Amino acid sequence: MALLSRQLLKTFATMAVDKPVAKALEDVTSRVRLASAKVNRTPPRLVAVSKTKPAEAIQEAYDVGHRVFGENYVQEMLEKAPVLPSDIKWHFIGHLQSNKVKSIIEAVPNLAMVETVDSTKLAHKLNKAVEGSGRPPLSVMVQVNTSGEESKYGVGPSEVVSLARHVFTQCPHLKLAGLMTIGMPDYTSRPENFECLAKCREDVSQDLGLPVDQIELSMGMSGDFEQAIEMGSTNIRVGSTIFGARNYHDK
Repeated sequence: MALLSRQLLKTFATMAVDKPVAKALEDVTSRVRLASAKVNRTPPRLVAVSKTKPAEAIQEAYDVGHRVFGENYVQEMLEKAPVLPSDIKWHFIGHLQSNKVKSIIEAVPNLAMVETVDSTKLAHKLNKAVEGSGRPPLSVMVQVNTSGEESKYGVGPSEVVSLARHVFTQCPHLKLAGLMTIGMPDYTSRPENFECLAKCREDVSQDLGLPVDQIELSMGMSGDFEQAIEMGSTNIRVGSTIFGARNYHDK
């Protein structure tokens, strides 16, 4: 038993050095399971966000079984997606400019979701691009600025129902998947931000006549995903805790 323990410790130590992304992903996945079990919830979808990191880091996570990855910048997704496995499910989680919509829809056929729809203009652009591409309807989320910070994108809580209704009724090539919010600059959010998003979901559910559990909540990042899970998140976006500190100086 002692020998086996030493062997396991040696294996884990080797993984931590040689495969840091795989080890970090394992740790995060374990934390997700524990947080979910604590409140008797189904574990949320884990979007591994590789912002500023090379395709090789994503491949490392892919090789140990992960399939859902996120990017903040269109250019990074356009560079990485073609050189990585086609069964990856990409989530775009950054601010999407209207003039970049066509390129990302056409170049990334395995784009699974855009989490940051914050205007009817963007919704229309996405709807038209998806229609033109001939691909199935694209899942989208309405981004909500729950903190009221001017530096954040997203509609205010009072505008959520209107935009969600527009996507649901006027954009047949989009599938309204849920609502999304972004945390504070240190990758954390206050509980009231999560409570606000949950309240917005109730309002959308009532307005559209959809069951609450059909409307996802994308909330929680590296600094607060466990708390977000406890408060009902179904989609968490974890970057630096998996991939390490960002390399902004290279961008």
